[in-house]
Amino acid sequence: MMLNFGKDFIFGAATASYQIEGATNEDGRGSCVWDSFARQAGKVVNNDDGRQACDHYHRYKQDVAMMKEFGIDAYRFSLAWPRIMPSGEGALNQKGLEFYDKLIDELLAKEIQPWVTLFHWDLPQDLQVKYAGWQSKEVAKRFADYTAIVVERYSDRVKNWFTINEIRCFTTFAHRETFHAPGGAKAEQIVNQTIHNALLGHGLAVQAIRAHSKQAANIGLVENLDTFWPAIDTSANIAAAKQAWLCANDAILLPALNGVYRPEYLELLGEDAPEFTAEEMKIIGTPCDFVGLNYYSGLPVRAAASSAIKMHGKTLVNPGFEYLPFSNDFPRTDMTWPITPKALYYALKFMQEEFADLPIYITENGMAAADVEQTNGEVIDLSRVEYLRTHLEMLSTAKYEGVNLKGYFVWSLMDNYEWSFGYSKRFGIYRVNYTTQERKLKYSGEYYQYVMQNARL
Repeated sequence: MMLNFGKDFIFGAATASYQIEGATNEDGRGSCVWDSFARQAGKVVNNDDGRQACDHYHRYKQDVAMMKEFGIDAYRFSLAWPRIMPSGEGALNQKGLEFYDKLIDELLAKEIQPWVTLFHWDLPQDLQVKYAGWQSKEVAKRFADYTAIVVERYSDRVKNWFTINEIRCFTTFAHRETFHAPGGAKAEQIVNQTIHNALLGHGLAVQAIRAHSKQAANIGLVENLDTFWPAIDTSANIAAAKQAWLCANDAILLPALNGVYRPEYLELLGEDAPEFTAEEMKIIGTPCDFVGLNYYSGLPVRAAASSAIKMHGKTLVNPGFEYLPFSNDFPRTDMTWPITPKALYYALKFMQEEFADLPIYITENGMAAADVEQTNGEVIDLSRVEYLRTHLEMLSTAKYEGVNLKGYFVWSLMDNYEWSFGYSKRFGIYRVNYTTQERKLKYSGEYYQYVMQNARL
């Protein structure tokens, strides 16, 4: 299948500060919740932490030169809040601010657009201790303060901003499933309140960017959607997949873009619903310029008259759909996530139906693979090549059918610290030798290069 994304389509790669920077104890950086989480025995595979990671803090110049040679248009990276404000509020760390000055300047010198994520989970530990983190609306306010400072600093050179990356990962994954920082099981009302407070932080950040940017800003939220596809494309099954999509995404994506919670969501939560005001919802719904979608895997569904689905920590009775089981031989990534490109197609179509012409960027897409170096040092990661190929084919089809898809950021530029999996899982299109810090382009990277050079007709 020939891929065609149009002449103005943006191809990029993505990373996150804690996953690649290292230097967690250098140049005045404060501690973050992931530093604390990783010190708890058994929380991270091999008790790995981010102290060294990919040593990007010291190697950013060579990494940017690598990006230039590779050929990406844009680089999505996050700022480390504790590197800029060690306590999360109050005093600034000049060396931290200067690091991102240098990184941004280096990118621009190499004609690579910086796309900046303001928060990718490395909450300053002091805010966790003082306010119980995102359990408090005070942290949403502190996030807005931090946003104003960094936008004042960098917006003469940066116009593309992501507020928060994947709210569910530091709310439900932290406090319902407990495998992400800061960890610790919480009552359902607290989990839901934490989600709401993070949404409030997003809205306040959008307002802060608008108020402080030195040029016209391009702003969006990044969310890892729950995605579904009809295993058989009947009209009833497509409608069921759409209903599943609405039910699953009504805690974060829908209120962020609509400024309201669906009544069905609040009814399902009952007494565990978050406390909020009309003014807070107005802030949460502050218009964005685009939405960033992170996609890795989806679920097959079909129409069902009678079913019971676990959703948002509750049991949803007779929602009109049911999940279908995966067979044992269904293809999966090294994270054991099923490979389901068709769900990405339907996610985009449902987005188009709900939000018309809102621009969409795929801000993360990729797979963990059990990469093996050949005797000549090559990494022939054909599984990742096929993963990227099939997902890009779905994106090209959706764009051809009218979805306002504007760009694609592969996850990830390089192997890195994969959160609670430590260094045991590899997502990069560049292999990283964590002993020598050598970067080496994988075969999947060569494929992505080919796409970037040939799919903008």
